[in-house]
Order: sequence, then C-alpha cells, then structure tokens
Amino acid sequence: MEDIKNKVEAILFTTGRFLSVEDISNLTGIASHEDIKNILTNLMQEYGSRNSSLEIIQQGTQYKLTLKQEHMHLTTQLLRDTELDKPTQETLALIAYKQPVLQSLIVKMRGNTAYEHIAKLHGLEFIESDKSGRTRLIKTTSKFYEYFDIVDNELKDKFSQFKEKENETQG
Repeated sequence: MEDIKNKVEAILFTTGRFLSVEDISNLTGIASHEDIKNILTNLMQEYGSRNSSLEIIQQGTQYKLTLKQEHMHLTTQLLRDTELDKPTQETLALIAYKQPVLQSLIVKMRGNTAYEHIAKLHGLEFIESDKSGRTRLIKTTSKFYEYFDIVDNELKDKFSQFKEKENETQG
C-alpha cells in the first residue's frame, strides 16, 4: 500500500493541477478507485498533521497538491516575474471571459496593442483562433486550463462569482 501511496503523491506533485480519482487511476495504473480514494484521504490527513508548507486540497471530486495559503507570499516575486505582463494577462482574462470571441471585439475593447498580446498568447499556446469573416474567432486552449489550474466547465462560474463579489463591494 505504501508503494501505491508514493505513486499517488508523485502524480499529484508532478502534475501540479487538479486531478480526478479516474485521472490518478489512469496515470498510476492502479485500477481500484476505492484504494485511491482511501490513499487520498490518508495523504490529506498526513499533510494536515505535518508542519509542512504543502497540503492536498479537494475541489469537488478533484485533488491537488499545493502550497498552503500562509506560504503563498513567498512565491509572489516568482509570480510577478511571469512570462505575461499585466496588459497581456488582462487581454487573456477578457478572452477567457468572453470566449469564443471575435479578435476585432478584443482589439476594440483593449486597443491596438491587443494584436501584440494576442500574438504572444497564441505563441505560448494559451489561445487558438480560426478565421471568421475578416477577423478571427479566439478561444482558450487546454494548455491555458492546465497552466492556470482551471477546470474548463468551472471557468464561467468563477467569473460570475467574481462579478457577484465585485457588485457587493460596489453596492
């Protein structure tokens, strides 16, 4: 059982994103979902009782090994030095929120520098586009979801939660 636990822990560490029991089963080659669930429960308890900067969190039916909230400040500088500058991040957020969205609309909302942002995001494979008349139709890729640890079908829900909180603070 210790070998299975080590495999599950290694998969969680290596992927750095939310995984379902089925994903973990496929990646480890362990068929028993019940064994994996028990191991995840044990690992969560183990990390919870340790004096560690790491924890395993559960979101719905998915699990992730991550840094505890109280240690996030240590990575702030690393995150500031990201591949994406703030304007490009804002353009990406707008694309993710409105997707699928016409490039012409993004440029209208963000200005002509959005062309540079879109080219950079396309080069990093965070977005893809298809010809749509005289413009392009843009949407995020699976790499975007993996890189930012977002579950595809939960993206719109996260945006609506953010909008609700924003409305509460304004009104």
